[in-house]
Amino acid sequence: MGIASFLTADHGRSLFLPAHGRGKALPKEVKQLLKKQAGIWDLPELPDLGGPLLKHGEVALSQKKAALRVGSEKVWYGVNGATGLLQAALLSMVRPGQAVLMPRNAHRCLINACALSDLTPVLFDLPFMVDRGHVGPPNELWLRGVLEGIPISGVDIAAAVLVNPTYQGYSSDLGPLVELFHLHDWPVLIDEAHGAHFACGLELGLPASGLSVGADLIVHSLHKSAAGLVQTAVLWLQGNRVDPVAVERSISWLQTSSPSSLLLASCEAALNEWSRPAGQKKLRARIDQSRKIAIRLREMGLPFLENQDPLRLILHTGSLGISGFVADAWFIQRGLVAELPEPGCLTFCLGFADQRGFIKLFKRSWDELVAAQSSLEPFQPFVAPPIPLLMVPSMSCCDAWRSESREIPLGEAVGHFSADMICPYPPGIPMLIPGEVLDQRRVKWLLEQKDLWPDQIPSQLRVVQQKS
Repeated sequence: MGIASFLTADHGRSLFLPAHGRGKALPKEVKQLLKKQAGIWDLPELPDLGGPLLKHGEVALSQKKAALRVGSEKVWYGVNGATGLLQAALLSMVRPGQAVLMPRNAHRCLINACALSDLTPVLFDLPFMVDRGHVGPPNELWLRGVLEGIPISGVDIAAAVLVNPTYQGYSSDLGPLVELFHLHDWPVLIDEAHGAHFACGLELGLPASGLSVGADLIVHSLHKSAAGLVQTAVLWLQGNRVDPVAVERSISWLQTSSPSSLLLASCEAALNEWSRPAGQKKLRARIDQSRKIAIRLREMGLPFLENQDPLRLILHTGSLGISGFVADAWFIQRGLVAELPEPGCLTFCLGFADQRGFIKLFKRSWDELVAAQSSLEPFQPFVAPPIPLLMVPSMSCCDAWRSESREIPLGEAVGHFSADMICPYPPGIPMLIPGEVLDQRRVKWLLEQKDLWPDQIPSQLRVVQQKS
């Protein structure tokens, strides 16, 4: 078929990312731009255009206006996704040899940044929901318990990270958590990739954004939670705990020196969308429609779980003994393409396109799936990973990543240092990171996860070559 032909083919109703719904919810400026002469918008960093790190030009002016609208000191547009900006943010806060406190559900890109710059991740565990196999966000009481376990001998924590909301749309009250970290004089980075709409500035009953609770650095993925094209993201800076020069130097290491002018225009348009009456009206309509969809489907008896982001619908397939992967394949055949299949759930991203007709189509497909099952016994509770509340890798991520390594069967990895990550994607949350040493319980748990995540967890693990 070829890539170009594939892109224009019918792929069913898009209940997956990007959130613009295959162009239906793209901002007017981007739609008009793409209708122009092919490639006319593909420009380098001309003097009058500039780029995210240049002081003059349309991009610099656009970033300045965006920061003023939300009251932040600085903002940088990104063209290699939230990944590049999260990594740059982390490297701007923490020096090589220092440590960063982060939750166990931190995205793999942050672990990669630790390996890249020789930072020590101090990972704290999170509440685990055994009925669905998800971790939830920490609340203030949970985080106080984490902080009571610090200091860990020989670990110099310089900053903290929070993930809010999670991929599935779980969110907590960020304000007290940021305040607790600031009491330790740690700058706080919020991975808010899935929550750009929380910062829209409208009263929509959404959770608070890191921008409104005083976090120091906040990263938004504009294709995940706004109407941007894939790879568009923004990094916001507030306060004086992080040096903007350090941020810009880090971005220059990790972002292309030839940023796409189309993606930069998409960053601007996605942020402008919510500052205009028409865009605000559209956002209100989508949030209201999403809430009504969830309420109606629950009233009809479908097992949708509660979360805090109305744009994410979590179908609890495991409550009827159906794997999320089985359900995903079933729905795809019927033109309903979800975002995140997991062993016990299937998450749909409603996004910013109109989802009229979704309820009827979904209910019919679900009823057919249920009728096709020979048994509807709920899954047994999922097993939480056997990890302590606080964990520091036994070997630095950097050393483990760069050391001589070899592959061995996962079942024979007891006593070895991992040289790589085990990380189903999506959601991109590591189950094992470089530098962790594997004990019998951890290997047993990973083998159990392998049975639950088809084709996502390898049979072989790369481990550090032990010297004889």
